[in-house]
Amino acid sequence: MSMAGAGSASPQQGAQWGLWKRQVAGLLRMEVGKYLFSKRAFVLYFLAFLPIFLFVLWALQPLFQNEMPGIGEGGRFYAGMYQTLMLRLVIFFGCIITFTNLFRGELLDHTLHYYFLCPIRREVLVAGKFIAGQIACWIVFSASVAISFFLAYFPYGQQGIEFFTQGPGLGHLLAYIGVIILACAGYGAVFLLVGLLGRNPILPAAAVFLWETINPFLPALLQKISVIHYLDSLCPVRLTGGNFRIVTDPAPAWLSVPGLIVMMLIVLGLAALKLRRTEISYGGD
Repeated sequence: MSMAGAGSASPQQGAQWGLWKRQVAGLLRMEVGKYLFSKRAFVLYFLAFLPIFLFVLWALQPLFQNEMPGIGEGGRFYAGMYQTLMLRLVIFFGCIITFTNLFRGELLDHTLHYYFLCPIRREVLVAGKFIAGQIACWIVFSASVAISFFLAYFPYGQQGIEFFTQGPGLGHLLAYIGVIILACAGYGAVFLLVGLLGRNPILPAAAVFLWETINPFLPALLQKISVIHYLDSLCPVRLTGGNFRIVTDPAPAWLSVPGLIVMMLIVLGLAALKLRRTEISYGGD
């Protein structure tokens, strides 16, 4: 009897997983387009365009001056723009806009109850909407990083081409895109939970922004209690910092990548728990 019971449990569990996969796939078909082409997505594209615009100006430098900085200096300039403008501003605020509105936007639009009426587990709903937001952010911000990276080396002509074909250029680009994916995962999970915890996400988002901004100036131990510390550690070109910045040893990749993934899963678990206890009430809007 015990063997029969064990044998019957496996097909049932497999069917359950199959159902959840189909539900997530259905959510992706509905949600990815919404996050890429809705009115709220305009701000996402605007943020992604900012570094491209700045690197267009950088690429036009040969028209206005006879001598460019060395290609190594160009790489450090890109690293500085990437770690300050892209990670700390563009990606951060892009994740705020996208992920705080995954459920809060549905609540404001009075559409969240339609999801709650569907025969779908709240955990699956969190996973589907989170993955859809991730895909949208990956598409937009990875394209921004790739275009900006090529523009950074465009003024160097043949030397820039050799940097990609014979040097570490392609590896650096893939590393920068990989950091973008991890940044969207880490910040996305945090701001999904923030969007579920209260009606106004501005204050908790501002608190997270302040903590991540002052991170380079904190003691080494406190720097490790952040997302940006591990993202900076994974960048192929590391900044030395200014006079007031406390430079710490970068976290190794074997710790940074799994650590960010585990943090993401824990925060998503808390978000799913919060959503399970959420009841719809539009009366106070």
